[in-house]
Amino acid sequence: MKATEVPAIAGAYLFEPTPYADERGFFCRTFDADVLRSVGLDPAAFVQHSVSRSAGGVLRGLHLRSGAGEAKLVRCSYGEVFDVVVDLRPDSPTYRNLAFFELSGDTQVTVYVPAGCAHGFQALTETADVSYQIDRPHDPAEDVTIAFDDPELAVPWPLPVTSMSERDREAPSLAEALADAPVEALRPKEK
Repeated sequence: MKATEVPAIAGAYLFEPTPYADERGFFCRTFDADVLRSVGLDPAAFVQHSVSRSAGGVLRGLHLRSGAGEAKLVRCSYGEVFDVVVDLRPDSPTYRNLAFFELSGDTQVTVYVPAGCAHGFQALTETADVSYQIDRPHDPAEDVTIAFDDPELAVPWPLPVTSMSERDREAPSLAEALADAPVEALRPKEK
């Protein structure tokens, strides 16, 4: 497994596994504690693992957490998604930068999303399963949602949106979300 820094988002990484393929299919390691340690991440910090299944065109996001934030490892385990990370850490050298990835079950690449960054994705295939490992238990009271179509961010979603949650559909603009959740609340706190 190879770790590569994401230049557009300080502290973000792509973890690219080495698949072993034959006539049966493939096998690859999708999580390696030593590789995470090699880039300064604590593998034991990830305390919850979840999976979502989305139909083609479904859009989820843009989501982040206030308070201490939430770092996560995100991987498309089946199908393909257009994945987006937005740096909303005021002290970050890549503040307000966006990064886009096509994550796929064929490659099993994982993106590390640092705390204080918003995240979202759109399913590009008929079915797409996305796996998340997060570094602290989820607290819905800290959920922050930003409009997927905020003109300030101008995310180039590749497909028409077929479905999204009510929460995502009614999400405020980036400016409104930042005004409602003070910038300090979006800044990750020391652990």
